[in-house]
Amino acid sequence: MILYWRKLNYKEIIMNRRKWLKTNAGMSAAVLLSSSFPTWRAADSADVQVDWQAQGNWLKHTWEGLGNVDQMRWMLRRDMQEQLQMAQRELNLRHVRAVGMFDDELRIIGTDPTRFFSENRKEKRINWQILDYILDSLLDIGINPMVTTCFTPTELASGSATTFTTRSNITPPKDYIAWEGLVKNCISHYDDRYGRERLKNWYYEVWNEPNLTGFWTGGMVEYYKLYKITYDAIKSFDPAFRVGGPSTARAEYIGEFLEFATKNDCMPDYIIGHCYNNDSANAPLSPFEGPQADRENKSPNFTAGVVRGVKKILDEFNYQGEVHWNEWGLSWHPYAPVRETANEAAFIVKTMHEVSQLGDYFAYWCLSDIYDQVGYNREAFAGHYGMISVYGLRKPNYFAHQLLTRMGDVQVPVNSKHQSCQGFASKTTNGYQLMLYAFDINYTAKDKAQSQDVTFELPEDWNQQIRLYKIDCKENNILYHWQQMGAPAYLKPEEIKDLQAINQLKESTDQVQVEQQGNKKTGRIKMSHPGVAMLLMGKR
Repeated sequence: MILYWRKLNYKEIIMNRRKWLKTNAGMSAAVLLSSSFPTWRAADSADVQVDWQAQGNWLKHTWEGLGNVDQMRWMLRRDMQEQLQMAQRELNLRHVRAVGMFDDELRIIGTDPTRFFSENRKEKRINWQILDYILDSLLDIGINPMVTTCFTPTELASGSATTFTTRSNITPPKDYIAWEGLVKNCISHYDDRYGRERLKNWYYEVWNEPNLTGFWTGGMVEYYKLYKITYDAIKSFDPAFRVGGPSTARAEYIGEFLEFATKNDCMPDYIIGHCYNNDSANAPLSPFEGPQADRENKSPNFTAGVVRGVKKILDEFNYQGEVHWNEWGLSWHPYAPVRETANEAAFIVKTMHEVSQLGDYFAYWCLSDIYDQVGYNREAFAGHYGMISVYGLRKPNYFAHQLLTRMGDVQVPVNSKHQSCQGFASKTTNGYQLMLYAFDINYTAKDKAQSQDVTFELPEDWNQQIRLYKIDCKENNILYHWQQMGAPAYLKPEEIKDLQAINQLKESTDQVQVEQQGNKKTGRIKMSHPGVAMLLMGKR
């Protein structure tokens, strides 16, 4: 049933994508016909060679579908709901994940005001009213929740340890029977409210990063106990409900978790891992597949190596479920200005090019700057986690995801001889898509970007229509325009409107040069380093 459901979603996405490509194939002021293409002295061969005629492989758009919000509490806000609606429309967001579903902030367990004059007025009760509002709002805009059974309500907690400045309790339940009752009450409530079939489209995640003491004080053995009890409670309603774990940082303990699940009849429907490229600095226990040099700090390939390492473990267990990477990115640091540059956009494309087919979902951390883990944002831009600013402005990493949605459904081989630029290519029945990216692991937000010529092979049946998009230090980079304003921490209403007016994915006005030698056609563009460039080419 899970595989059938996944295929239906991908089929719908492909049909929509083909419709989009067909509608827009010839629409653009930037489309240049061959008679007007500037030319240059022909090179022996292109920097980026593409086998456009290859049969290719099915390309799953695993970068689409699942998104992250810091905490469930933020989805009470209108602006967060607007950002989610934008991502649903532009990034094909279908599920959203957020921790803190059982937090005290949502009043899940509290006193009953109708008993104020009663002797038992201090007795606690379960109350889903606030969470109802959040889930109703999500479903209204076409997004399903990932039910994250965390953190521990204070009333049920065994200790007082908390995480984040929002003080979410991270201790194990003091009474697992009471915890089981809470989980069952939750599922029963939403089963009654929305119906069984809708709940089958949801995902259920047991806790968040239990291998880190900052998010769980019980250790992994206690987590396995929590997982088993939560798993059984959810599955008691319907075996088709999809329960996953272990959601570990650095994708640790995947093998041990599967061993426990095998012995205790609680095999997850989907495996969850988290990984950031600079996790390599922490001497992690991460599974890894690749050269030892890529395990070193400052390697550009650590994330890809961990994804491959997990895939190897899953193959050894003959695991047949889904694989979710529901937190990933270049850096886990709460403050990382390079995250808001075109270099992060290049890292996203690079990673998806290399390992996107080794999972079912890759959910970048995270969608929005509306969050509070080590302090609430003040500045309009300051190296925050989100792809969307607190003012609802799309950053370069958001546009990288938006361009990725325009990739086709068949991936074809690419060989790049360029020193710093690589390629990611696909095709559909209506055209061809080529994504070029230049990533530099040593780049900082203060560095000046460079520009280089890059040549690439054009398809033989190209119909002389090209749309070019770029993400660099200026193009599709809202921070450039904000800096031109003087980089104010607080944006005034009129400044927000001015920035919003230009904050759309726009085609480049740069020309694509074309050279033809016999039946061979080669294109040339100016490529920013770091940066991303995408070419959408029509097909005869």
